[in-house]
Amino acid sequence: MILLGELFAVLTAVSWSGSSFAFAEAAERIGSIQLNVNRIILASFLLFITILLFNFNYNVSFHQFECLAISGIVGIVFGDAFLFSAFKRIGARLSMLMMSLAPVISSVLAFFFLGEDLSVLAIVGIFITISGIVFVVSGGDRSPTARYKITKLGLLFGFFGAAGQATGLIFAKQAFNSGELNEFVATFIRVISSIVIILPLMIVIGKYKNPITLFKRDTKALLFTVIGTVFGPFLGITLSLLAIKYTKVGIASTLMSIVPVLMLPMARYIHKEKFNWKIIFGTFMAVGGVAIIFLR
Repeated sequence: MILLGELFAVLTAVSWSGSSFAFAEAAERIGSIQLNVNRIILASFLLFITILLFNFNYNVSFHQFECLAISGIVGIVFGDAFLFSAFKRIGARLSMLMMSLAPVISSVLAFFFLGEDLSVLAIVGIFITISGIVFVVSGGDRSPTARYKITKLGLLFGFFGAAGQATGLIFAKQAFNSGELNEFVATFIRVISSIVIILPLMIVIGKYKNPITLFKRDTKALLFTVIGTVFGPFLGITLSLLAIKYTKVGIASTLMSIVPVLMLPMARYIHKEKFNWKIIFGTFMAVGGVAIIFLR
């Protein structure tokens, strides 16, 4: 199917838009480390049940397993940990602005390590899309009463989150390039690999609390964690792997980065944000960039 990878990338963006708000709320309530561990444990159960129910082929080569494991460690353990820390400091919208750097990083990495090239038209579309996203996110409320403030540390964490996601996608792409691979199985391997690293480490350093006790005290934190997990590491990551399977990493990452645009109506409804001309102009600009990428 033509543009199948692009379609999955857009669906990924829709899924991540919802999970971003849910995870931002959960991170404020229980902390970024606790959230990261809890949601990947929950995601692993969801993925395992899905694989069993649909009897997906779970045969993978050692090279594929190795690439997916590294992808999970880099993208989920480190990348998402920094992203959730950014959520707490600068909010979901600004964090996703920093995540829009992922296409730039992934395109450079794919050029050097995967031998991928980008057409001039695709590069123009990427530039317009990212420029539009910058307009959208930078046009928000900067008044003293705004819920989140822009901080250097928050922006730095957002950048590291983008770098982790981009690098993780490169390794995942190598796994798919090595042979046939089911997307849910690939996601499960990424998630389990991240659990093997992050859970024992957080327990040893005393950063992980009993989730049952924690969620008994704050049931809303549990609700936000579940919602974010379903639309993030379960559906979102799986859709993102489908996207990079059927299209180039740079193109897929760019379409995934329209999350801030899709978050506009959510932000208007949830946080009652007001939209100025920058946001409106940036939205049309980003959508125009996406159209150019689709018509490349």
